[in-house]
Amino acid sequence: MLNYYKGFVKDTLSIKDAVKKIDQNKLNSLITYNYKKKVTGIFTMGDFRRAVFFGLDIENKISSIINKNYKYLIEGFSKHDVNKIFMNDEILDIPVLNKNHQLLKIISRSTFFSRKKLSKNNINFSNFPVVIMAGGKGTRLDPFTRILPKPLIPFGDKPIIRVIMDNFKKFGSNKFHITVNEKSSMIKAYFYECKTLYKIKYISEKKPLGTAGSLKLLKNKLKNTFFVTNSDILIHFNYPSILAFHKKNNYDVTLVSSNRNYIIPYGVCNFNKVGELKNINEKPNYNFFVNTGLYIIEPKVLKLIPKNIKFDMTELLDKVGKSKMRVGVFPISENSWMDIGQWSEYNKNVKKFNF
Repeated sequence: MLNYYKGFVKDTLSIKDAVKKIDQNKLNSLITYNYKKKVTGIFTMGDFRRAVFFGLDIENKISSIINKNYKYLIEGFSKHDVNKIFMNDEILDIPVLNKNHQLLKIISRSTFFSRKKLSKNNINFSNFPVVIMAGGKGTRLDPFTRILPKPLIPFGDKPIIRVIMDNFKKFGSNKFHITVNEKSSMIKAYFYECKTLYKIKYISEKKPLGTAGSLKLLKNKLKNTFFVTNSDILIHFNYPSILAFHKKNNYDVTLVSSNRNYIIPYGVCNFNKVGELKNINEKPNYNFFVNTGLYIIEPKVLKLIPKNIKFDMTELLDKVGKSKMRVGVFPISENSWMDIGQWSEYNKNVKKFNF
């Protein structure tokens, strides 16, 4: 039985810990087993997202949401059997079991196929441009940003903005629109000097336009669905899967949201209206889903942005909803998002990032 596989876990594991396991080991899925070491199901990030949508507590056991009707092979299978499953299902891993339903090995889609196109529904990612909002002052990173613009703050051996672009490049994207204002000449000089392979167009703000206002300057220039990202975040995730989610559900905007866990380091007092203590909740643990600063937007949304005034993304999302357009939320795990726009987060993430 395959005991050494890092993705082979007990089905009593919590949803939160299962997601961490996938993140830390860069796995496609987890294979779960019971007290008899028999395989009981498969857990993926898709199961995690469904749990979030249904409002399930991520402290629950993964046994409550695993796919128990998963595809698998029994020892003695043929290549034809493997190919048939991969061609008919959008799955990434197939467990191989013995007659006692115990795990023998894993067959991954990426290793089974030698060609790059791994999915029959694969999206050509290069057709979807990326807008990087790089015009802010970066006050949370003061005093560095008194000298350097926030997008050029070093993260390893590259500036933050280059790391963001490299992440998109991994999936085939090389068309970038960069909104600039504060210290824009330094940003342009960097890309001129390093001579990247990226196709870059600059959108210059004459005055600060907020976190969404400068997108108005792209109206009639963007004809296709596009990504928007802040210049102080890093998302380590499969971008095409976010795009597929956006397209499948016909959203006008998709917001990428990350789980955040907070522990109150005190005993929290609960009391009634007359001041009598009910109980003390010692160091309570709370989970929230927060906005990461990464979006997918349809071009028609740009018409909702007012011209030449400060306008933030929260205002745009509110306006999209009131216009009866649809806003989707794509949840990712806490470890998939790095907020590097403030010193505490910057220092923490520099230490854990593999350069």
